Amino acid sequence: MYETITLKTDGRGVATLTLDRPEKHNALSAQMIAELTQAAGQLASDEAVRVVVLAASGKSFCAGGDLGWMQAQMAADPDTRFTEARKLAEMLNALNTLPKPLIGALQGNAFGGGVGMASVCDVAIGVDSLKMGLTETRLGLIPATIGPYVIARMGEARSRRVFMSARLFDAAEAVELGLLACAVPADALAEAVEAEVRPYLSCAPGAVSSAKQLIQSLGPRIDDAVIDHTIRQLVTRWETDEAQEGIRAFFDKRKPAWNR
Repeated sequence: MYETITLKTDGRGVATLTLDRPEKHNALSAQMIAELTQAAGQLASDEAVRVVVLAASGKSFCAGGDLGWMQAQMAADPDTRFTEARKLAEMLNALNTLPKPLIGALQGNAFGGGVGMASVCDVAIGVDSLKMGLTETRLGLIPATIGPYVIARMGEARSRRVFMSARLFDAAEAVELGLLACAVPADALAEAVEAEVRPYLSCAPGAVSSAKQLIQSLGPRIDDAVIDHTIRQLVTRWETDEAQEGIRAFFDKRKPAWNR
């Protein structure tokens, strides 16, 4: 059914949604974005599912946007760019509003959109050896569609530390920033995730869903207007000379013009 992800549910109702493009460091391609959106809808409507774990295969959790996908957007017309950016935004929103607890299990690095994927989780746990970073500005881009979720997770003050500079940070700082609930040795990740999953199995599923909706209604506003704003910001940025130079430099394996 799926080619870039896997979805399995155990007898307890714990579903594991796994990013499964290890050879591409689980970068978000157009196909993966579509499949994640479909899986989110499937999980939302499945009454047998009590909890969802978002995991990944291979060395990386998620390297962000697939650069081939981004390169295609650079060559596309504005309407196509807007449509593709909306697909990305809708996928993130579908996971963020999933009416089930979503537990992130980060077994490896998360960059760009990968930080966004961690941010839509209700709880994210990572291995203590991982690195994270919002790396978009190195390419002349901005973390637009993931922005509402990253800022909701970290808050504005902490976001300012890493949102613009593209610097990488370790798991300990990710905990300090609020992106990770905790960082554990690799061999303790499964146990730490299970410790987050288990309490939900004694809770009323409907009450858990309502509680999650209440949190989101009381937290930072992430509605259609906000999402549309981020889409426009991303599409506008794709059209700049900096973005053209940044993507071109990456594929040419050279430094962009602004890199001193």
